[in-house]
Amino acid sequence: MSHNAMHSDCADICSSCAETCYSTALNHCLPMGGKHVEPEHFKLMLNCAKVCETSACLQLSGSPFSAQLCKVCAEICVACANSCEAVGDMEDCVAACRKCAESCREMAA
Repeated sequence: MSHNAMHSDCADICSSCAETCYSTALNHCLPMGGKHVEPEHFKLMLNCAKVCETSACLQLSGSPFSAQLCKVCAEICVACANSCEAVGDMEDCVAACRKCAESCREMAA
């Protein structure tokens, strides 16, 4: 796979993860309440969505900083996946974050 195709695929995966995190936080966690909206967990979901969004943007623009951000994005995605797994009933978010983390680790390498 060409470098540009890898960027495009990873950017798509990051964008999808951002959408999943935002949607899950706002349409699942908020209505559920309780442990789903504990500040540390909820802020992590929003931070994950934002870093994934930003990572996709940097990759699509060909930024020389995208590999560095991909490394951070992967770390945040893993933390978010672990948090969502611990809270429970958020399999889509866990899967999206793990897929994004894997893709970003490859891009950062």
